[in-house]
Amino acid sequence: MAAVPKTNSTSGGQKPSLKFLIYGRTGWIGGMLGKLCEKQGIPYSYGKGRLENRSEILEDIQAVRPTHVFNAAGVTGRPNVDWCEFHKLETIRSNVVGALTLADVCKQHNLLMVNYTSGCIFDYDDSHPLGSGMGFTEEDVSNYSGSFFSLTKAMVDVLVRQYDNVCNLRLRMPISSDLDNPRNFIFKIRTYKRVVNIPNSMSVLDELIPISIEMAKRNLTGIWNFTNPGVVSHNEILEMYKTYVDPNFKWVNFTVEEQAKVIVASRCNNQLDAAKLKKEFPELLSIKDSLIKYVFKPNKKT
Repeated sequence: MAAVPKTNSTSGGQKPSLKFLIYGRTGWIGGMLGKLCEKQGIPYSYGKGRLENRSEILEDIQAVRPTHVFNAAGVTGRPNVDWCEFHKLETIRSNVVGALTLADVCKQHNLLMVNYTSGCIFDYDDSHPLGSGMGFTEEDVSNYSGSFFSLTKAMVDVLVRQYDNVCNLRLRMPISSDLDNPRNFIFKIRTYKRVVNIPNSMSVLDELIPISIEMAKRNLTGIWNFTNPGVVSHNEILEMYKTYVDPNFKWVNFTVEEQAKVIVASRCNNQLDAAKLKKEFPELLSIKDSLIKYVFKPNKKT
């Protein structure tokens, strides 16, 4: 968690207290970051360059002169990660070449980069069995490559450790209070014809994205499991949805084996150990408490 020295300055020689350069303007997290910067009075600009194009990133940095860079760009696939199985070069270009190029340029300019990445690089195994409470830590290296999306994220998870200017945030199954956003895990499972029922680590963005801004202010670096502590299952979430939002909601479960017949790439299930994040931010809520406070109570139908 080393601090990264800041050497850039604005014209006139005065150093800005904070100025963020954000990549991923049209994305879910990128949009949230912009709104939070406006709310907190933090000057920010969205990057115009393509991440795989080094010269375009340099132009952005020279134009904006940021104190911190946020990478909320990247390919997850629409409508889901199966897209990446058929668009492998585009996925590599964005998730691997783009992320590493940005990290490298930031390193050369003494800039801290906050990188929003995926914790979908692990699967329950003999050392981390389902239901054991044994989560994968920041030191663990990926044990899962069942989808091409996860493979690209796992590669960067290993390589980015060489950059001491990067704060690498492993998100999982992101959720927000915007229940109509098709990227929202709750939107996905409530609109599927059938759902599996497996406890997983998940990330409540309404709580965690403000924390990521605070992490940048503290100049925190390294790998972080960026999930709420604990696990929650699909059925537990849908029970909450039924209780708070739609009392008439019904759903049908199916097995992982049945799911495998209707998807192209496999899906991982895991628990990430959030102890490191909880130690830095003791106020961080458990996944179930965070879901109730930030997602379901604001959406409660009277």
